[in-house]
Amino acid sequence: MVKDNDTVIREFNELVNMSSSELENWLKEEQSESSGWTRDDNSDETVGHESGRKIIEILNKNSSKDPDKYDEDDLAHMRKVVSYCKRHLAQEEKAKQNTESKSYKSLKNWGHDPLKT
Repeated sequence: MVKDNDTVIREFNELVNMSSSELENWLKEEQSESSGWTRDDNSDETVGHESGRKIIEILNKNSSKDPDKYDEDDLAHMRKVVSYCKRHLAQEEKAKQNTESKSYKSLKNWGHDPLKT
């Protein structure tokens, strides 16, 4: 069953616990590039790293988190972020215990810092 947009927006704003500047600084670090799946287009950027850039755009575009200001592209990406974070938080207890783990780094690429929860 597909979640309604209001649920996606609420869960996105709960799960993405990094500010746009925190996420932007993280994505500049070399360790942010060392985890996650590589894209199929032969670029060096991982899927999660690209996701982080999109999250920054969403956060900067709508810093007030007004539900009416998200467009369909925003909502589609927010839906992916919620799904990814929920799935990995349920599976990866390591992410909270080991800041050197790929799980920890990957979740941060998706805007969620496990140490902030």
